[in-house]
Amino acid sequence: MHHVEHFHGLPVLTVPPYTRATELPDAASVAWCLRTGPYTSDEDYWDRFTSTVELEKVRALVLGHGAHYMPDQLLIDLSSRLVGLEALFLGDLEDEEEMISSIGQSDLAPLLEAFPGLRELAVRGGDGLDFPVTGHAGLRVLRVESGGLPPEAAAHIAAADLPSLERLELWLGDDEYGGGTTVEQLAPLLAGERKPALRHLGLQNSPIQDELAAATASAPVVPRLTSLSLSMGTLSDEGGEALLHGQPLTHLKELDLSHHFLSHAMMLRIWTALEPAGVRVNLCGRNEADEDEWGEWAGAGEEFGNGGRYIAVAE
Repeated sequence: MHHVEHFHGLPVLTVPPYTRATELPDAASVAWCLRTGPYTSDEDYWDRFTSTVELEKVRALVLGHGAHYMPDQLLIDLSSRLVGLEALFLGDLEDEEEMISSIGQSDLAPLLEAFPGLRELAVRGGDGLDFPVTGHAGLRVLRVESGGLPPEAAAHIAAADLPSLERLELWLGDDEYGGGTTVEQLAPLLAGERKPALRHLGLQNSPIQDELAAATASAPVVPRLTSLSLSMGTLSDEGGEALLHGQPLTHLKELDLSHHFLSHAMMLRIWTALEPAGVRVNLCGRNEADEDEWGEWAGAGEEFGNGGRYIAVAE
């Protein structure tokens, strides 16, 4: 995992620990990243940012190392000043700073309630994450990067009424790291009734990628999509067969199956079925399932999948 360089269509600017307002760019021209170091007080750093930047003009915020651990209440308390906030990235940390499975999050409902104008929300990490939100009228993009997305959070996202949501990406992760979402918990999402504007769906990084492929093969939400991602997981020929025998996917502009365990023959069948229809099929990152190579780990846990298959991001 790497720090984001652009967010919400804006270049990311890390707020320096010491600066004057006259040295800063226009507040609406960048995504402001708060990233404290070991010798910087989070509270002083936050106070300096709120007193030197025109908060009313801020469109996007990225919370990184140190600043990520500041309570959500600090943001909520400033909602009357952050009136133009459209995008929020929580947990922009690299692996060297903290492994994705240990990045702590929280109940996101109060934040979403405090910022009804929010258009994009990105979250890295799933530890403690929940999304008990009945609805949000404005949210258009929701992305959760996780090595183990709590099943309750995934179920709440699937059930939420998000009428403006156009892009949804969920890294479901492994149950060894807090994941374990089932197809049944995603049923309201796959039914397509509560997110009528959805055009891109990513159900990724899952040890049950074959089951997800079978579910999407008949899911009512799929015909309205322009792109579908089942990448980063343990997709095998079983899942590929389900996609080929399910509803037509030729209306898609893009199908992302990267990081997979498909045979060369199955890759050719999928490419032959979809590429001539104009679908961009991403089959990069082919992996070999090898029980001998993984030794006793091969079937020991979902992290490595059945028969030596494994997801892209777990720990």
